[in-house]
Amino acid sequence: MSALEFDDHGLQFTDIRSGKSIRLMQGFQERTEVFSRCRRVLIKVGSAVVTGPKGLDRVMIHRLSDQIAELRGRSARMDVLVVSSGAVASGMHRMGLTERPRTIPQKQAAAAVGQGALMEAWEAAFDKYDLLVAQVLLTSEDLSNRHRYLNARNTLETLLSWGILPIINENDTVVVEEIKFGDNDHLSALIAGLVGADLVINLTDIDGLYDNDPRLHGSAKLIPLVQRVDAKVLACAAPEPGTVGTGGMLSKLNAARKCLAFGIPMIIAPGKQRDVVLRLFDGEQLGTMFVPRERAYSGKKVWLANLPKPAGEITLDDGAVTALIKKGRSLLPIGVREVKGIFGVGAPVRCIDKNGKQVGIGLTNYKSTEIDNIKGRHSEEIEKLIGYKHSDEVIHRDNFVVTSETV
Repeated sequence: MSALEFDDHGLQFTDIRSGKSIRLMQGFQERTEVFSRCRRVLIKVGSAVVTGPKGLDRVMIHRLSDQIAELRGRSARMDVLVVSSGAVASGMHRMGLTERPRTIPQKQAAAAVGQGALMEAWEAAFDKYDLLVAQVLLTSEDLSNRHRYLNARNTLETLLSWGILPIINENDTVVVEEIKFGDNDHLSALIAGLVGADLVINLTDIDGLYDNDPRLHGSAKLIPLVQRVDAKVLACAAPEPGTVGTGGMLSKLNAARKCLAFGIPMIIAPGKQRDVVLRLFDGEQLGTMFVPRERAYSGKKVWLANLPKPAGEITLDDGAVTALIKKGRSLLPIGVREVKGIFGVGAPVRCIDKNGKQVGIGLTNYKSTEIDNIKGRHSEEIEKLIGYKHSDEVIHRDNFVVTSETV
């Protein structure tokens, strides 16, 4: 079943989840508002956009640089960041490989060969506008550690204040599975939260999100507006990535869900269409826009929501889930059912319900062995059970963020 159904005239679509009809004019107005107030945009460029049969598509990179330079020229207050894929695909071509490497060492070698060429291509494309670019390579460990997270943010803020355009990619040459983002769709959402972007434009090789896979269903319709990424919307996605990239539509929807949790709009748009970025800012209705309804995090909670890989996992009972999500309360020991992983005091942990669905991420007041000893018990029993009492809460509500999976 598709997530959205259109009427015969294509003037409105029905959200199956809520049963409500949304006029396309409403979507047009929301798009106009998003673009009119945008002062900081992150543009994610997929491998399928910047690479071709002969490796890097330098013509496409120059066309994108032309649009970004013009966009910056339209407003002195416009900051632009680019998350660019293409290092592995570029390295594959330079080494004569016909199939994408499968092991991490092979991918690292291909990225090491291709990353320099990728940066050289972007540098050459912006050089004609006298615009400096900066290479920024990150791993998930850089965003998991609070100190390194702040350092990364400060570096990006400094580059933007100097008028330099950051070209960001995962540090494939050193990454291992434990500290891997997974794909640049995920990375782009995390960086958007890191720098407080007003908009994420995810450029890919398809027109946007369809109610069915357009490669298999000729009657598939483009969905112009999504306000919530739930199970029915996710069901529209084909998870398979392209031949040169690691992310498919499912990856992009998960990135959109994270952006919405930050309160950041995201649009999936056809990156190979001529002047697509400028046309979006000029009001043309391209791609699929994801518009947040209300929630946005700030300060430490942005970092918590950004965490790629928390240190452990706590399973909650139904009462604790309700208290955290609906009532904004803290997590007490009596609401804990199970503890997984080994972690210390102050560690970021993933909280899940009894079905394994993520509820949120929080910083613990006790280490894992202590939480295991006090789980299911009342707060007044803590000192008797572990010999001391830090606080009544396992996780205080000020150190907890509800994630988008349950919202």
